[in-house]
Amino acid sequence: MSVMFGKVKTWSSAECNLVLLGVMGSGKSALTVKFLTKRFISEYDPLLEDVYSSEEVVDQQPVTVRLMDTCDQDGPGRCERYLSWASVFLVVYSINNIESFRGSQLYLQTLSSHNMSCRPPTPIMLLGNKLDMDRYRQVSPCDGEALAARFGCLFFEVSACQDFLSVQHIFYEAVRRARGGSEDKALLGLPSFTAPCFKELPAPSTAKLVTVKTSRAQRKRRAATLILLKGFKIF
Repeated sequence: MSVMFGKVKTWSSAECNLVLLGVMGSGKSALTVKFLTKRFISEYDPLLEDVYSSEEVVDQQPVTVRLMDTCDQDGPGRCERYLSWASVFLVVYSINNIESFRGSQLYLQTLSSHNMSCRPPTPIMLLGNKLDMDRYRQVSPCDGEALAARFGCLFFEVSACQDFLSVQHIFYEAVRRARGGSEDKALLGLPSFTAPCFKELPAPSTAKLVTVKTSRAQRKRRAATLILLKGFKIF
């Protein structure tokens, strides 16, 4: 993996926009940071929403992967900021939290309704996160598979704090799904795999960034998170 630090690489590549969705605490940010840095963080600002960029080579083909780590405090009610931007949706829940699983169903319902007007539809993947917490499991693999089958999406279980390669595999599989959808669009004469230009990316005013009063300890934790992510190209 090659992440952009400072200078933008000059090589030409396709672009893929991945949007991570799920209730707060499901582990979207932990998965994002694991993919970008190979590191696991247990504390981060749950109200921070950003888009990160990484240069990858998937199946011997270069691709610029952009990840939107979303913050939906009220569920999928206000999702217009990413519906038309995404190449693939990754819906995340915690296997040790049944409420997060129920929340993922709401996201899938919203995305399914959106896809009814898309030709071809935007690919969706369902991720059961925190596999390391298996002994506290509240959602069985069969339940996850059944939900994914109901909405016609791929299903994986993963842990952000364990093996990096398993996390990388899921994000690379998302890129493959986007490429497949791109080929379908090309057959229909529609815009293909290349993502929107920078000016079409969500602006801070529509990205639902939330400012809250924080304690000194909270500010220290936030600073540590920003230091960890410093150097990534953030849009």
